[in-house]
Amino acid sequence: QVQLVESGGGLVQAGGSLRLSCAASGLAFSNFPMGWFRQAPGKVREFVAAISWGGGSTYYADSVKGRFTISRDNAKKAVYLQMNSLKPEDTAVYYCAAGRATDYDSRTYSYWGQGTQVTVSS
Repeated sequence: QVQLVESGGGLVQAGGSLRLSCAASGLAFSNFPMGWFRQAPGKVREFVAAISWGGGSTYYADSVKGRFTISRDNAKKAVYLQMNSLKPEDTAVYYCAAGRATDYDSRTYSYWGQGTQVTVSS
């Protein structure tokens, strides 16, 4: 059974930082591109960042480029999202996902975690 478990969310002031983690089990992790998505209240789920299976390629939404960094540790079966210079508009539930390709399209991703809440206060 595939499981993706996010952690590291919380409440932070604008300008602060958080590091999200996603621990994977039940899948050949190193074979899967991974992505982070987020969903704010009343909005559709949106792409945040993605990383190739080997970590050599990364992609970011324009809204987070230069502030967020995605990384992975295949030995630990984990993917991370370092979030700096957080803004109130970054407030959302953040999800990690395992997919068939390093892509911004959520339909590419087959497995999803339950999400972790990130709240940025102004």
